[in-house]
Amino acid sequence: MANTQTSGPVAPSGLNHLVVNVRNIEESHRFWTEILGFTQVGELQGRPIDAPRRGTMRFYSGDHGGGRMNHHDIALVETPSLPRPAPDAAPTAIGHIAITLPDRDAWLRQLAYLQSRDVPFERRVEHGMTHSLYIRDPNGYSVELLYELPREVWEGDIQAALNHYVALPTEGEAALADRTDDIPMFARSVPA
Repeated sequence: MANTQTSGPVAPSGLNHLVVNVRNIEESHRFWTEILGFTQVGELQGRPIDAPRRGTMRFYSGDHGGGRMNHHDIALVETPSLPRPAPDAAPTAIGHIAITLPDRDAWLRQLAYLQSRDVPFERRVEHGMTHSLYIRDPNGYSVELLYELPREVWEGDIQAALNHYVALPTEGEAALADRTDDIPMFARSVPA
């Protein structure tokens, strides 16, 4: 018999997937597949989601190594009533969606690809744990594309790494440069 006694919540192993409401499923499909490189792995068929306010629901996966797909990493739900954000609109309920690329080289190739497709770079940042680019999807959601720095860089002092922020250029060749020398190491200071 399994032990069901617990003194507190059970720590999850991570985030499994995210479901995002979108105004136009075809426009969002093109963004998530043609711009970000996700693969559609399925579509909910035969039953509308919360009709009539919502429509089609599609499921997408990234490459989980060797071409392996997940059942889904993100799902899009067509919600035509979703308001279009104004340029100076208040933040949406979702702060941003972070997408991990496999490594630095893949991340740099993705940045060059996005720039070649005239996707505006909203922010480029060296965080203490990641190097990141922020763009917008067709619904106004902020999407962070990142690669993670090695654990030994940030695990010694996560607090300091979380607070590290270096803003970088967002246009031209400078927006495609990535500094790998002199990356700070975050370690807890030991009292003398």
